[in-house]
This record gives sequence, C-alpha cells and structure tokens, in this order.
Amino acid sequence: MLARIQLRHLEAFHAVMMSGSITGAATLLHVTQPAVSATIKHFEQRLGFKLFRRQGGRLVPTPEARALLPEVQDIFGRVAGLERFSQDLAEGIHGSLSIAASSPIANAWLAQAVAEFVKTRPTVRVSLQSMDSNLITERLVNEQVDLGVAFSPGDHEGVQSLPMRNAELSCILPETHPLAALSSIAIDDLLPYPVITYVPQALLRHRLNAFIKRPLNIQIEVATSMTGMVLAFHGAGVALVESSLLSALPVQGLTSRPLKPEIQVHSHVLWSTLRPQTELSRAFVQHLLGA
Repeated sequence: MLARIQLRHLEAFHAVMMSGSITGAATLLHVTQPAVSATIKHFEQRLGFKLFRRQGGRLVPTPEARALLPEVQDIFGRVAGLERFSQDLAEGIHGSLSIAASSPIANAWLAQAVAEFVKTRPTVRVSLQSMDSNLITERLVNEQVDLGVAFSPGDHEGVQSLPMRNAELSCILPETHPLAALSSIAIDDLLPYPVITYVPQALLRHRLNAFIKRPLNIQIEVATSMTGMVLAFHGAGVALVESSLLSALPVQGLTSRPLKPEIQVHSHVLWSTLRPQTELSRAFVQHLLGA
C-alpha cells in the first residue's frame, strides 16, 4: 500500500513542472534546492515511480509525471478557491470576483467596465487576469476564476456563455503615415507597406487570412494588440490589430482607420455551470450587458 501523499510533495512537484528545474522550483517556493530535491525524491519513493530524469544536463519529466500534472493542477485550483473563500471570511469583505480574459479584451473595454463596477462597490475586490483564450475555460472548470471573457464561447459542457460586443480589426498607424489620409483602408491599400499583425495561431489572424487575396508584407507578428500599437508608434509599420485598446487609452501621434471589408469576431462572457454562480458574478454580467 502506498504511503500517504503530503501537500509539500505536490507543491514541490508542481513547482518543478512549472519552472522546469530544481533551481526554479526553489525560487518559487522560497526554499533551498536541496530541500526541493529531497522532497521530490521522497515523493517518488511514495509513488513508486520516477518523476524526472536527467538528459543532457536538463531535467525532463517522465510520462508518469506528465500524466500526474493535470490531477495536481486540479488540486491546486481547488486549494486556491478555498484560500480565497477563507480569506474573504477572515477579512469580512462583502465579496470578491475573479475574472480571466483574453489580453485584447482585458486591457481595453473590460478594464474600463471593471473600473466603473467597483466605483459603486468600494468593498468589492476584483482580480482581473489576462491570458490566452484556450486557458480561460480550464480556469473556469477548475474553479480558479468566477468569470471569463474571451473571443470564443468555450467548448466545454460545464461552461455557459453569453455573446457580448463585437471586436474588429482596424489599422493603427502614425498620424503622419500616407494611409492616414484615407477614411477607411482596404486590404489592398496595405500592399506597399510593412504590416504588423497577430501570430498565425490567433483567432483574428485566421479571420484576416480568409480575406487576403494577395500576400501582405507582414513583417512583424505579435501576440497582443498592445505590442502592435507600440511597434506602430515607433514606425515599424501599420498595425492590423483589434483597436479597442487605442479607444480606451489614446496614444498621442497614433490614429486608427477602419479596415474594409470589416473583419469581426464576437466576444463572450463565460461562467462554469459546475457550481452556483454568485450574486456578485451575476451583477457583473448584468453590468457588462448594460455597458
């Protein structure tokens, strides 16, 4: 019979998997490297199989370790939920709300909506995290966040969603750029100029590719709208990105022009159906719908 697994074993294992090394795990846990090594060795003895092997000076997880990771992440998600709940009880606050959102959304209109929401609720604490859309559903199902806002409704039976506002690609460029003289910019207008747009795996890039008939000079690919805006500000090209961030946070010297044809994608607010939705969460959803 296997000996009892302790939380410190899971903490050390999770830290090594997340950081990729004993050194990184020690930094995350604020302990010494020998302490992490000893805990991992003890954990392996209790499990009855190896978790890591050395290959070329690197620490490589075994197949068993990779199979174990989702279960451990689920445990930590539930522990995080318990910590938030107990902290709320200890501090006597009226409520807390954790939101995970796609970066273009979190940094633009959603941040503005959160700011307006808490103005009338000074005792509410909000955690707003930006992350890749594919992680948001996982965080909801694991009860690590209360709400998600993403460009996808979430492909999981335990997640429900409502459509929100549209997002669309626009051309962000310096006010001195030749194309700034146009009221709108067609895709073919961009052919003579360097273009900055999203990496190939991004949803809006997929939408853009469907409208491109002749190859654009895509010189720089970015993961976030903010990066594209900064590059356009420094004269690297026309940023073909979602423009709500520029609307929320104007930058002197930058302007935007609508792209023709319109390339849009819906945003969605998501929540888990695996647990009851809180009143605070419902109130925020209604706030978003009325914004």
